[in-house]
Amino acid sequence: MFKNLSIRQLTYFVIACISVLYLVFIGIHYLLSRYFPSPWLQLLFMFIGLGINIYIVKSVLERFVFRKIKVIYKIIRDSKLTKKEKESVDIGSATFESVTEDVIEWTRDTQQEIEALKSLEEYRKSYVGNISHELKTPIFSIQGYLHTLLDGGLEDERVNRNYLMKASTNADRLQNIVEDMETISKLESSAVSLEFRKFDIKALTREIFDDLDKMAAEKNIKLQFKESASPNTTVNADRECIRQVMTNLVVNAIKYGKEGGGVKVSFYDLESQILIEVSDNGVGVEERHLKHLFDRFYRVDSSRSRKIGGSGLGLSIVKHIVEAHHQTINVRSTVGLGSTFGFTLEKG
Repeated sequence: MFKNLSIRQLTYFVIACISVLYLVFIGIHYLLSRYFPSPWLQLLFMFIGLGINIYIVKSVLERFVFRKIKVIYKIIRDSKLTKKEKESVDIGSATFESVTEDVIEWTRDTQQEIEALKSLEEYRKSYVGNISHELKTPIFSIQGYLHTLLDGGLEDERVNRNYLMKASTNADRLQNIVEDMETISKLESSAVSLEFRKFDIKALTREIFDDLDKMAAEKNIKLQFKESASPNTTVNADRECIRQVMTNLVVNAIKYGKEGGGVKVSFYDLESQILIEVSDNGVGVEERHLKHLFDRFYRVDSSRSRKIGGSGLGLSIVKHIVEAHHQTINVRSTVGLGSTFGFTLEKG
């Protein structure tokens, strides 16, 4: 009968109980004052009545209010505390203010978790769609070339070698995508153990310039260091991982740079860190795209990006490697003027 009372009904119930009890006590008090005029007896009777009232209010509140609040509060506290902390918490001593603060904090944290899960779900859907599209493109190309060859093109000397070369190129692209995905998976799961050691990152960049000199020459792009850069370019990091970072950034700068332009690498001394920046004077990127540049398979111009080549995972790998070094990477860009990627490394 009383299990599902609302707050208002419970209030009326308590008022009714106290009112009835009050009327009963008035009647008993009247009789006592008439037949037993002793003031001590009347005072004792008043204390008994007060005690009964307190007991009724306490019983009703504990049964219908405090007990239910205690269950809810216990669930919230249990979800936030460790086992050792749970044993040391006295829920019965909690004030309404502390309960309210904990409930508000729990609600806020839960809402943030829900929003994060929704965001992750959207990202998962987008990622699955992107990876399907990226894998489908080279697979369909390979199938098309092979089927053409099987349907008679193999005997046609004008197309057989050409189609085999194109199928091989798409197979290489497919392999690059899979390898890059494997690299990201290892970085995310911390399966890659970084081998920190001191080395000169300017010397490493010079090696990368030598490796990419031919690629830059095809677009008449000059690879250079910024003058008056920091003389101290010794860092403490994983040399091969940072080689991959610098190679990806310089390659991107060449790919998206203007013909006859330049790629400039700068080093800045930031007390305990070295800031490395890779700049180009290419087409630049609109501001709305900047926050997505490090997302997997994100392409500002899909058709142009696929024509240039790449797995679409290069910048994502760069970000994972830099963050694995407990450092940050950022990008700034102006349409028509170029882009600058900058990241920090611990000083050697």
